This record gives sequence, structure tokens and C-alpha cells, in this order.
Amino acid sequence: MPEDVERVRPGEFDRGPAKGRRKGFTETDYARLLDAAHQQFGGPVVLVRDNLNTHVSRTMHDLIAARLWLTVHQLPLYAPELNPVEGVGSYLKRSLADLTKHSLDQLTGLVKTRLKRKTGPLN
Repeated sequence: MPEDVERVRPGEFDRGPAKGRRKGFTETDYARLLDAAHQQFGGPVVLVRDNLNTHVSRTMHDLIAARLWLTVHQLPLYAPELNPVEGVGSYLKRSLADLTKHSLDQLTGLVKTRLKRKTGPLN
């Protein structure tokens, strides 16, 4: 990470589990994060977003429109070529479909072996 980039401090945008509180970022949280990035970098910001309902909401659209320094690129609805990990879940399901293991350790070992076969060594 470049030295001039400051990481978000824990708790600054904390949306962790709490009774009655939404788990993910709200539109306001995203706006605060984008405003902080703009202020820190002192220039335009480019945002690449997916189709999460919060990202494409009317509120988010209005927040983006109010920020002339913000350029937004929308990812297509399904683009596995832009996200290589997209196929890993279905690969694991197919490769483990007819297997019965007796312990969590055995299943963990099998998953790691199948992932290594598909992706290379895991740490």
C-alpha cells in the first residue's frame, strides 16, 4: 500500500453485528468513505462497483450525482472473467457432491486438496 494512503481505522466504518443494526455499509457510509478518499487524495476518484442493492439504490444514485469529482463504472451483472474466484464455489460443490466424510478435519483436508488442484498452493 502506498505510503500516502491512509487505511480506514477500525471502528471508523464499523458495521459489525449488533442487535437491530444492518451488517453492511449503508449509502451514507459509502458517501463518507468516498468523501474521505476525495479529501485525502485531493482529486477525482474513480469507483468500480458491482450490483449490490445498496450500490445501485436511488439514494446512492443521488449521492453520486452530487459529487462531480466522482466517476463510476458499473460492473456487468455477471462477469466471471472480471472475478476469477467466481467459479471456485461451483467447482467445489461438483467435486465434493458424492462424498461423505466422517469428520470436519477430513472434509477440511479434502477441500484444501481440491482447491490446490484448481488454484495452486494454499497458505
